[in-house]
Amino acid sequence: MGLKVGDIIQFERIFTKEDVEMFTKISMDEGNHHTNPDEVGRLVVQGLLTATLPTKVGGDYNVLARTMNFEFLRPVFTEDTIICAVTIEQFEKQDNRARIITSFTCENQHGKIVLQGDFSGVIQ
Repeated sequence: MGLKVGDIIQFERIFTKEDVEMFTKISMDEGNHHTNPDEVGRLVVQGLLTATLPTKVGGDYNVLARTMNFEFLRPVFTEDTIICAVTIEQFEKQDNRARIITSFTCENQHGKIVLQGDFSGVIQ
């Protein structure tokens, strides 16, 4: 497993128009801002699509989520580069599993936090 308190797992992603169009179909979140480009051709990325960034870490480490808290601070647009940093706040081995609590921030290419929050769960 190799995780310990204080570890920071970081990665980045650029959401595309195709990502937003696919998520629109799946989620049925069809707000005009997700389907009609702005004056420079960008779509607003759905909040829950943006929230897949910290949950990727959960998937990478086989976390079965128990709680997830998201605070959406700024819109994310297609072609923005979003950098997600997940910090391991607590990591406790229990029998054949581990309990994990994390916090995270997601920043755009301008250094502005667009999403922050935390999640907890167990790793089997």
